[in-house]
Amino acid sequence: MRTARPLLPWVVWGVAALAYAVAIINRSSLSALGPAAQEHFGIDATALSMFAMIQLVVYAGLQVPVGVLLDRFGSTNMILGGGVLMVIGQTVMALAPDVSLAILARVLVGAGDACTFISVMRILPEWFAVRQLPTVSQLTGLIGQAGQLVSVAPLALLVSVAGWASGFLGIAAAGLLVALLGSLVLRNRPGDSTLAERIIGRQSRTSRDARSLATPPVTGVVEMAPPATEMIPVMKEPRVRGLGFWSRARRLLRIPGVRLAYWVHFTSPFAANVFILLWGTPFLVGGVGLSPPAASGLLSLTVVSSMLAGLLLGPISSRFVERRVWINVGITVALATVWIAVLLWPGAPPMWLLVLLLVVMPFGGPASMIAFEVARSHTPRSFAGFGTGLVNTAGFTASLLVILLIGLVLDLQGAGSPEDYSLGAFKVAFAVQVPFWLLGLTMIVIEARRTKGWMQEHGRRLR
Repeated sequence: MRTARPLLPWVVWGVAALAYAVAIINRSSLSALGPAAQEHFGIDATALSMFAMIQLVVYAGLQVPVGVLLDRFGSTNMILGGGVLMVIGQTVMALAPDVSLAILARVLVGAGDACTFISVMRILPEWFAVRQLPTVSQLTGLIGQAGQLVSVAPLALLVSVAGWASGFLGIAAAGLLVALLGSLVLRNRPGDSTLAERIIGRQSRTSRDARSLATPPVTGVVEMAPPATEMIPVMKEPRVRGLGFWSRARRLLRIPGVRLAYWVHFTSPFAANVFILLWGTPFLVGGVGLSPPAASGLLSLTVVSSMLAGLLLGPISSRFVERRVWINVGITVALATVWIAVLLWPGAPPMWLLVLLLVVMPFGGPASMIAFEVARSHTPRSFAGFGTGLVNTAGFTASLLVILLIGLVLDLQGAGSPEDYSLGAFKVAFAVQVPFWLLGLTMIVIEARRTKGWMQEHGRRLR
């Protein structure tokens, strides 16, 4: 039994990460199917962007409520509940005869997706030592990117060969299998029962004897311990039930480190999200003029690059705790620079520049994981789920706004459908990203200075 106990945290993490990978497959299932979805439902660019936008609105809008539910009901229930919602959503998408039901499907997928990532992130500190968390978090993101790799090429191939319904029913079946596996394996913390054990009313010896890899007690190792709850001003709770999250949000946002984490997550991931979730294939095929197989290959390159970035940034952010925010800033500046070069290039950008873009841009996703390390350093433990959800809204708020703006700018130029796409129209549309980078970088600099002052005032430092 001694050899089995240390493996349990990795087994729990592995299944939780697998659930996150399936959530990514669900989230990005339209990434390589934009033109196919337009033909299937007979819609223009703005309507196509609405699919992704509504899904992201639901995702971002539910992060804070899901965080509240997460602190109350635990990670296991939220991961499994989210999985069931996504299974239902993809089943509806497979069988939807019109756009209205397809939109409902994306709402369900967005709601299920919203339950997954922050629940997985919440479960990690219960099973791993603080010094392990940056690396394990990046590995979680890496496995999620593997799910994105599935949605880029194999799903598009399956839909083209077997049809729209078969492709999405296949995703639903995979999600159901992972949910069943999760009910047998996932535990909120050592000593807790799985869902299956709770249903039958008996706890296994594995659950009773489970141990965390965290060094007891979990106190300052590589990063600043979370502030005491008493450091957050006590406010009278509102009497109207359901509005307590506003009080919690105000309390957390009074801590500069939480605001800093928000802007870190806002700034770096949206470019890759926008490209991979929706507008990458239309840009490469309808704008640059690549063949669909070549576009799929380049999109696969973005996923591979993101996975490699996760492997690199985990140990780096763990080693250079004091500089992790500036690592994120450097990556953001690099990807913005490459994007601007593509937009300003006269005519079609050369292949080497496209490859450079699709190698550098995906670093923004793993770089955004640094936001959760910053948030963990400044968020009280009792607010952990809520704080993670609050920070996680940032990047997806930016993503959905940019997705919508690109669709609107394309339509305003009369280039909103596949037969009207043009490189010039895409360049103008993708330029809407620039103000978002400028806003995010400015706020990071401001909040980093405020955070430094707050830590000095309270006699705290990152370790």
